[in-house]
Amino acid sequence: MSRTRTALLAAMALVAGATGTAFAVDPGSAGIAAVPCTVDYKIQNQWSTGFTAAVTVTNNSAAKSSWSLKWSYAGNQKVTSGWNAKLSQSGAAVTAANETYNAQLATGASVSFGFQGSYSGNNAIPATFTLDGVTCNVDDGGPGGPTDPPDPGGPSTRVNNPYEGAKVYVNPEWSANAAAEPGGSRVAGQPTGVWLDRIAAINGAGGKMGLRAHLDEALRQKGSGELVVQFVIYNLPGRDCSALASNGELKADEIGRYKTEYIDPIKAILADPKYASLRIVTTVEIDSLPNLVTNTGSRPTAVPQCDVMKANGNYVKGVGYALNKLGDVPNVYNYVDAGHHGWIGWDDNFGPTATIMKEAATAEGATVNDVHGFITNTANYSALKENNFTINDTVGGKSVRESKWVDWNRYLDELSYAQAFRNQLVSAGFDSNIGMLIDTSRNGWGGAARPTGPGATTSVDTYVDGGRYDRRFNAGNWCNQSGAGLGERPKAAPAAGIDAYVWMKPPGESDGSSKAIPNDEGKGFDRMCDPTYTGNPRNNNNMSGALADAPVSGHWFSAQFRQLMQNAYPPLS
Repeated sequence: MSRTRTALLAAMALVAGATGTAFAVDPGSAGIAAVPCTVDYKIQNQWSTGFTAAVTVTNNSAAKSSWSLKWSYAGNQKVTSGWNAKLSQSGAAVTAANETYNAQLATGASVSFGFQGSYSGNNAIPATFTLDGVTCNVDDGGPGGPTDPPDPGGPSTRVNNPYEGAKVYVNPEWSANAAAEPGGSRVAGQPTGVWLDRIAAINGAGGKMGLRAHLDEALRQKGSGELVVQFVIYNLPGRDCSALASNGELKADEIGRYKTEYIDPIKAILADPKYASLRIVTTVEIDSLPNLVTNTGSRPTAVPQCDVMKANGNYVKGVGYALNKLGDVPNVYNYVDAGHHGWIGWDDNFGPTATIMKEAATAEGATVNDVHGFITNTANYSALKENNFTINDTVGGKSVRESKWVDWNRYLDELSYAQAFRNQLVSAGFDSNIGMLIDTSRNGWGGAARPTGPGATTSVDTYVDGGRYDRRFNAGNWCNQSGAGLGERPKAAPAAGIDAYVWMKPPGESDGSSKAIPNDEGKGFDRMCDPTYTGNPRNNNNMSGALADAPVSGHWFSAQFRQLMQNAYPPLS
């Protein structure tokens, strides 16, 4: 299709969003014979919870003895009843097939049908229609003229798993830091996430690349294939209410700034047609929503600032706004942070966390269809799979759940947690096709301390502690953990329900400083990053397990990176 005609269709689609009609190309216009079919999708009536629509399909190809039209909704529209076609729906995908009395569709002939549907939020016109597998309203390169290269501004259809069949972006800045370390060249080519952790990071701060610079480099790395580029959206007002090391620049009530100075500029850049060929994965707001469940109210782990954020609703509003705006970009894949098993795996956290995820995903104009999936273990250390014991094991008549380490949790590791939490999220109302990501950047726990088999059965604690790979004092320890190692290398579709293992946290970037360090990034000092700290209720009053001499969060920590390579599992060659 020529760029002129593509722009015309795009312009008409914008008009359609305002008027409730999707206009087909005029069959009399020059060269239209190359358009195999046209679709006129018109919203006739609309009210707060529902609508009626009329659809007319024109066949410009060979005569048909039966036909099937398909489209997908970007929102949560549901077809409830129809006429003059057999309508069915699976998730967002709708199929309209002929009735026996209108199965014949001659060349140049049209057929019309209608339906009633429900919706909430935005009732957007579908972007793409296919008739018997052929895309309508698009030049097929036939008699009307040759097909031009795809217009980067045209509509895009998301794939089920963006990581499959794609390379993943290697951040040249992280890669250079890794390569400069002894032996670092072994991992310097691995893909990692790019953290947009303050407003200044959008345009680049402190000599670092900004968002456009990363996207331009991603286009260069992409070549002729597919490429995923990963960004962490991380700047909520009152950010990380329970962890001072990663507090952000925006105050608790600055939701307006979050929207206009942070999310809106990011959305504008990601929506640039120049970048439409990239698969852009956004990891949305680490550690925010789970804090509202576990660290509020009368719980012993409650933090006053988390109560403030629950009361003002700005975590829910901010996440909803980010999902809504970024979800409007056709090649953006939103993954929401879902904590980790050592945080959310208990019965009183598991269901409520999924519920608040649904609340955020339907706030500020967002819908569950703006969520492509969820990510667990981001910037954390929980082992991917504990192989030396199971949650069903008993020792001396006691379940492993009674051990001090497991502490009545339902899950031992991230893989079992991610797969189970995915099911919980679907039950809470998310699409059944959502995928999970697991951050494996620092959960390898290899090296000389890695157990080779189960622990002694003298007690349930010796059994668990002797066999567990995760060597932390407590699963609540999160800052620059001593003894940690690189985990599984990033890979696509490694297990059922898992879209990818990723290194969303770049290994070697500090979690927080070991002592107070003045900075202009809004980052405080958290005692959990102090190796002398004896703990709090969130880690059952254990030692912090943190490495000494750490810099401010996000800054390069050479000693940590070297330790991660030394303790990598699978080991580095």
